[in-house]
Amino acid sequence: MEMVDVCENRKPLKLFNTKVMSKVSYYTAEGLKKLKDELDHLKGVMRPKASQDIADARDKGDLSENAEYDAAKEAQGLLEMRISKLEEVYANARLIDESQLDVSKVLVHSNVKIKNQGNGMEMKYTLVAESEADLKTGKISVTSPIGKGLLGKKVGEVAEITVPNGVLKFEIIEISRD
Repeated sequence: MEMVDVCENRKPLKLFNTKVMSKVSYYTAEGLKKLKDELDHLKGVMRPKASQDIADARDKGDLSENAEYDAAKEAQGLLEMRISKLEEVYANARLIDESQLDVSKVLVHSNVKIKNQGNGMEMKYTLVAESEADLKTGKISVTSPIGKGLLGKKVGEVAEITVPNGVLKFEIIEISRD
């Protein structure tokens, strides 16, 4: 690990330079816009509100016994953590040109119709980035066990997916794109 000097004119403070591997996520234009809108809202609306809440609480007297001030500072800390996380996700987001995707196999943003070989039930899912996943609308994450198991499969192939109570087998019936 490399040491970094973070002070110029004072006694040097050494910190470890830790490099974190960032996960690249793939988004549709709609998903990327939604992510950017949330980030803009947090920075433009919620951050100033958090600062105002702290200022309002500070005006109420002694900070050592001011629970409202402590709560406002904690809320600000959580907000800054959320902003930082979203900035990292946005910096590592990649826009997918869906017209260039291979429709012969399951990839990110594929619409997949599968058949559970155990009970014969057919389901249709869209594989999306983790932050876009919403099971109610049929969008499952490519990082979920089912998503991982389906990736790269072609029509007619069977995906065997290990779950806590055994192995599920899904036959790929159809692959499409919107």
